[in-house]
Amino acid sequence: MHEQPLGAIPETREPHRRLLLTGWFSFPRGEATAGDVLALERVRDVLGHAGIAHDVAWSPGFRPEALHLEDVRPGDYSHLVFVCGPVHGEQIEELHRRFAHCVRIAVGTSVIAPGSPAVTGFHRVLARDASDTEPGRDLAARAPAPPQRPVVGVVLTHGQHEHGPQRRHVRVAEEVTSWLAGKDCACLQLDTRLDTRDWRLCATPAQLESVLTRLDLVVTDGLDGLVLALRAGVPALAVDPVAGGANVTAQARACDWPALVPAEQLDGRLLERWWHWCLTTGSVTARQIAAEFREGVVRDGADRLVEALQTRVVDRAG
Repeated sequence: MHEQPLGAIPETREPHRRLLLTGWFSFPRGEATAGDVLALERVRDVLGHAGIAHDVAWSPGFRPEALHLEDVRPGDYSHLVFVCGPVHGEQIEELHRRFAHCVRIAVGTSVIAPGSPAVTGFHRVLARDASDTEPGRDLAARAPAPPQRPVVGVVLTHGQHEHGPQRRHVRVAEEVTSWLAGKDCACLQLDTRLDTRDWRLCATPAQLESVLTRLDLVVTDGLDGLVLALRAGVPALAVDPVAGGANVTAQARACDWPALVPAEQLDGRLLERWWHWCLTTGSVTARQIAAEFREGVVRDGADRLVEALQTRVVDRAG
């Protein structure tokens, strides 16, 4: 990592030393990327092992319940550390003005314009990359490994107008997605519609199945989402978006799949119940159903098609 000493370091009162960690994740007009937050966790891990107390300032748009820059009293801190991202712009210059009494250090950052006030305002810049220097590894690379989270495919239809006044698709989608926003999981928005021209969609069933087999769970309000998840051996938390039940309910029954929520009963408690079941017992059940699909344990319409073709059709015209 390139170290660039810049300003003279002011005197600090060591017995009262306190650090404030900032970054682009701190600004109301900034952003929090996964790399930024992992870089922050790397810095926090190092400080923790060194026994150095610190606070983190978060953007109110990203973590409304946390400590925010606008609420910080600069006089409470002796050091300000800026973590990750490019060092440039008015927001960083404002940090220098507001925390002028602090020792200010940038770590794991990119230096684009070495002579800019945003850069020269720091007393030390421990850059990950700067002009005419050998780059260092990004801080995120050595961040503590976080615990794994469920990967959830979300397949919502938003359609099926043939059900007329019985449709509850809009309400179901709103309630399900609002509930998912509060879950600690990685959600992937998926579509069973195939398209050979749109790179955002799968072009073949094999491509979609390759995605589904890598998931822990599928949340869906469609028949395709339910059947294709089970075919891949992945549990499906299915919601029937038609009042009174329609093809999603019928298919769940045909597949002996219990994780079904009727539109009329949709609420967070029922979703939570089936969420837990799908990620535990349901995973085994889904694999068993997938094996039944492959082995053809239950006859379907195709099995009866040849028989139907061989049956003499009676002309009813007369």
